[in-house]
Amino acid sequence: MSVHSNPTTPQFKDNAHKAMGDPQLQQAMGKLRAGFTALRQMAISRLPEFESLRDSARDIKNHTLAHLDLYIEAYEKKVTESGGHVHFARTAGEARQIIVDICKTRGAKTVTKGKSMISEEIALNEALEAAGVAPIETDLGEYIIQLRGEIPSHIIGPAVHLTKEQVEGDFRRVHTHLPVDRDLHEPTQLLTEARGILREKFLASDIGITGANFLIAETGTSIIVTNEGNGDLTQILPKCHIVIASLEKITPTLEDAAQLLRVLARSATGQEMSVYTTLSTGPRRPDDVDGPEEYHVVLLDNGRSSMIGTQFQDMLRCIRCGACMNHCPVYHAVGGHAYGWVYPGPMGAVLTPSLIGVEKGGQLPNASTFCGRCESVCPMRIPLPGMMRHWREREFERHLEPSPVRYGLGVWAFFAKRPWLYGAATRIAARAMAYYARKTGRFAALPLASGWTDWRDFPAPEGETFQAKWKRERTAK
Repeated sequence: MSVHSNPTTPQFKDNAHKAMGDPQLQQAMGKLRAGFTALRQMAISRLPEFESLRDSARDIKNHTLAHLDLYIEAYEKKVTESGGHVHFARTAGEARQIIVDICKTRGAKTVTKGKSMISEEIALNEALEAAGVAPIETDLGEYIIQLRGEIPSHIIGPAVHLTKEQVEGDFRRVHTHLPVDRDLHEPTQLLTEARGILREKFLASDIGITGANFLIAETGTSIIVTNEGNGDLTQILPKCHIVIASLEKITPTLEDAAQLLRVLARSATGQEMSVYTTLSTGPRRPDDVDGPEEYHVVLLDNGRSSMIGTQFQDMLRCIRCGACMNHCPVYHAVGGHAYGWVYPGPMGAVLTPSLIGVEKGGQLPNASTFCGRCESVCPMRIPLPGMMRHWREREFERHLEPSPVRYGLGVWAFFAKRPWLYGAATRIAARAMAYYARKTGRFAALPLASGWTDWRDFPAPEGETFQAKWKRERTAK
């Protein structure tokens, strides 16, 4: 059973422990820490108005969400006027069925796909394969993980968890029709080999499927941004183009999209703009030199409308740049697969429980140090730590956390509600710990603290407690 239908988010701790013991993963994640973060900082330092653009981007999304029903109607009307078709899907199952039915109607045997997290969310590849249609991922990172039978580890760099040596091994394992002695030591050689194989797939494809970064209500246009050009080939060469996107991708005007594009690439990869920004409006017109004969848009809800009007609505501002995970110390330590479903990192810690339920995704909001870096770098100013706190509260209310955690919090709450007792207990505990560690000044092991002491010593308390010092200094004034 795939991770799409059976998320491993409840086993996040076990997943994380395994990830931290994987030397190849740790090597790959080390390069991520040194890459995206520095590139983003350089990009925004060259744009003095970046903070103002963040405010503008946030306001555009807030306005859109407040009037989403009107903009969806306007978008559908424009797509229809251009000769396209809009299909509404309430659930992942409905979206899968709509696309499978289009493929069957056209007698499709192969489908090329541009990178789309929504297609991952609805487990589209599995549905197509079950219907006898071969899906071919054309984004290089997505192509690599498709060969490995994996899901993306990052929303903009799907194969960021892999080393060059692992990719070479996969190419030699799968591309058995090529010379065994070919040289694949350089990244450019790997890219050239993938490009040659995918070019044949582009030309033979019956249908092209892409995601969308923005859907423009003003014109009925879908916009994708890529760095490889695979998105263009996916939607131009086949006779049918299907766009799969979630409803919050609706954007009022092309000018609004231009504002959002200015913060997207800078936040994601540190570029001023992605290499390709491609706009598609309906099927091929009589005077067009290329393009598909049919144009379909599948607009997915899958739980998003239930987020509107709640404390999780701000999550719908997300433009999938990946900046939050690029700066998250927890993501850096464990990678994306430890999160157990489609969306990793801080944005996944909020979005996953919203889409699959806190019963399955409730572990993820706990996977945070609450350092606040995710919120500080988010181009849409999404208050991610605050929403993770909301999910923690819901998890606690439903008694979903382990019993020791719940009882431990109950004991702490008992003392915290009685300041005089809390102060006395901490003074006694601090003095006792200082006495027993008077020779070494630290503990190699402590009851109920093995998560710390298994990896490092715990320093013994020194001097008076913070509360005592605070009281003494306030009295002295």
